[in-house]
Amino acid sequence: MQDSSDLGLMKESQLRPKASLFDPTRWGLSAEAIASLGDSLYKLWGRFRHCFKTRTRDTSQRALDYLRGQLAMDDKRTFLNIDRRLNGGDGQGMQHFMSNSAWSGQSVFRQIRQDVVSLELPFKGSTLIMDETADEKAGTNSAGASRQYNGRLGKVDLCRVDTFLSYYHAQARLWTIVDGELFLPKEWFGESFAQKREKLGIPKGRVFETKGQQGMKMIKRVKAEEFPFELVACDSLYGRDAQFRAALEADRLEYAAQVPSDTRVYLKKPVVGMPKKKGKRGRHPKRLRVLSEDKAQEVRELAKSSETVWDKVNVRHTERGILEEDFVVMRVWTLTEDRRLREEWLVIRREDSGDCSYFLLNSPPDTPKADLIEKSCRRYFIERTIEDAKMQLGWDDFCAQKYRAWEHHLALTGLAMWFVALTKWDWSQRYGRDPELMHQLELEVLPALSTANVRELLKASMPLRRLTPEQAMQLVATHLVNRARSTSSRLKSRGKSYDDSS
Repeated sequence: MQDSSDLGLMKESQLRPKASLFDPTRWGLSAEAIASLGDSLYKLWGRFRHCFKTRTRDTSQRALDYLRGQLAMDDKRTFLNIDRRLNGGDGQGMQHFMSNSAWSGQSVFRQIRQDVVSLELPFKGSTLIMDETADEKAGTNSAGASRQYNGRLGKVDLCRVDTFLSYYHAQARLWTIVDGELFLPKEWFGESFAQKREKLGIPKGRVFETKGQQGMKMIKRVKAEEFPFELVACDSLYGRDAQFRAALEADRLEYAAQVPSDTRVYLKKPVVGMPKKKGKRGRHPKRLRVLSEDKAQEVRELAKSSETVWDKVNVRHTERGILEEDFVVMRVWTLTEDRRLREEWLVIRREDSGDCSYFLLNSPPDTPKADLIEKSCRRYFIERTIEDAKMQLGWDDFCAQKYRAWEHHLALTGLAMWFVALTKWDWSQRYGRDPELMHQLELEVLPALSTANVRELLKASMPLRRLTPEQAMQLVATHLVNRARSTSSRLKSRGKSYDDSS
């Protein structure tokens, strides 16, 4: 009988023939490319450097430092900590750059969009994805913070909501943020918030906009630049808004919009018109109505119907294998708020758990079923965008209060994400992978580089500075002095002295 040491030796010997699996060059990892990864970041920064220049100052070095902090640091990526880790500074300069400097976050996003256009990717497979994300707040002292719906928690809570537009390309396996807006609830435009708006730097030209209006503004902004995209995808917050879908169609944009389960549709085209006046008294009807006996059904009723015929479809390859789920596609009619008829495609997706999701598309009537299903699934990649931004690039580490700090943080997060996306794209074109890996691993698709992978390689190429003990002690002493001065200043502003408070 073999003892445990013999079994260990046997396992080791069995692994030896497959040791070549761990050869980085087979995975398209070039030592030369990794060594020059820092240079690639410098080149990207050089292309965007003009975005951070104001009339009187060139603050672009601060932008580079912030980018490095987002990409190379693992946590606590605050203004102070980034400046401390990269420069041994006290954070004052970084705080001013992010919260007060007059450079425009929109100029960064415009340059990102120009970069995407320069790749000349195929039109087919290109998608704009509209979504939002919320971050909990302890009070309303941060721009946009209010009691509002937090989609991540599924309830109304004290939070800040960011709406943003992402770009995804199916064939290139590339995704990045291309625009964003801070949602300001209606109460923020009331008289009671006037002083707070001024203190936090809310632009004076801002007026209340719904999330749907913000979404259309961003989409129109991108379209005006002739940015190429085949489809607009969105979740049910936007998809439930029939006027939002109608506005997309009016702009001749194709969409795949998720809708709530209680969305009502007609399976047969109803007759819509102005009803006749009943009797001689009363006012004449002024609103269009459904005149036929056709009844609308909620989409969840269609999913439960025994007459619904489902097709099993391969959605995509995942690390757990091929994702297969049930789908049904049907032609339906919906009504806008002004009771106008619209013909759309309905795609229902049923997971193994039995949960269903519902999508309305305005694709042409002759669109193949497989294409409709594929388009309805593209919104998945917004989750990858949010996950990368929050888990890998420090979006969640933001804790400043001013509007301009939020604008700058989102723009630089978008730029950090674009650097990762561009690196993955560039390496996929220049450094091929060994096709035998798929056979050896018995896979149809090899895993792509993740944001975490690129960050690890960048940290090796551009390591963060290490402080000497003397530098560390001086830095901590400076930090303590600044904190003490801040406390002293607050006490004086309240009319107190040390003797009064003791």
